[in-house]
Amino acid sequence: MGRGSLARFLLGRLVGLVVTLLVASVIIYGALFLAPGDPATLLSGGHGTPSLLAAINREYHLSDPFPVRFWYWLVGLLHGNFGTSFTYRQSVGSLLISRAEPTLFLIVYASILILTVGIGLGICAGLTGRLGSAITFVTSVGLGTPSFVAAIGLVTLFAVKLRWFPVFGSGSGFFDQLWHLTLPAVALALSWTAFVAQLTKAAVRQELDSEHVDTARSRGLRHTLVVRRHVVRNAMIPITTVSGLTVAGLVAGDVVVEQAFGIGGIGSFLVQAVTDKDFAVVQAISLLMVAIFVIVNSGVDVINGLLDPRIRQTHSA
Repeated sequence: MGRGSLARFLLGRLVGLVVTLLVASVIIYGALFLAPGDPATLLSGGHGTPSLLAAINREYHLSDPFPVRFWYWLVGLLHGNFGTSFTYRQSVGSLLISRAEPTLFLIVYASILILTVGIGLGICAGLTGRLGSAITFVTSVGLGTPSFVAAIGLVTLFAVKLRWFPVFGSGSGFFDQLWHLTLPAVALALSWTAFVAQLTKAAVRQELDSEHVDTARSRGLRHTLVVRRHVVRNAMIPITTVSGLTVAGLVAGDVVVEQAFGIGGIGSFLVQAVTDKDFAVVQAISLLMVAIFVIVNSGVDVINGLLDPRIRQTHSA
């Protein structure tokens, strides 16, 4: 019975993931389908003859009705073909792959900072008094600091005045990238770390006041054991949920940080593609961002279902 419940839960999450991605692909393609500008003119460099424009329209199905164009695009996606960049005249997939490394490194770096520092500060704030108040004050300031403001402050202090870190670029090689992307990762993670810390603190405080913790204390269990088994463990479900949403949200914030620090990743590529009206690139990156967000959230649902059987029983009922 337990395995059947788990299987139904996982199947439901998978179906929801597929449906969400399909709906998102329709919205993304439809929004750009209605956008002003003629892709055929862009592909021809703005000087195409009528015969050349007609040939481009036939090759890329640009004159077909929306359902037909969308179908060709969707089939191409399922075969790993994201289309051809109007600006670079290259495969969008190859362009994304060449820019993926700094973006992936930055998001993973920022995620590690958020999960370790945010959860650690939150647990500490939830279990202590005066120190907890100080952490709450600091995280409140961090929570209200946008990424671009944090980027300006970090560059001014640590790159220009102290010269500890470089201002622009992503570096090459692991340690050089680690050095170059430290300030961008901190700027990207700052407000999210504060958010996770405050939610973690609230979850820990709620568990500390719960009846089962009082029962454990009345049985004479050590404080550290009570905290580890009954407080932190039970607080992990909301913490996991918030952390998953936070990591998924980094994908959107990455665009601002890459622009601020001159990182040639996917985020800055999206901004350039929007400026150039490179529809194929914008569609691919937008769908990729939505896919990452949905996949991470679905993964969080699965983890929560494994941590608490009541959750998967509710979804599979």
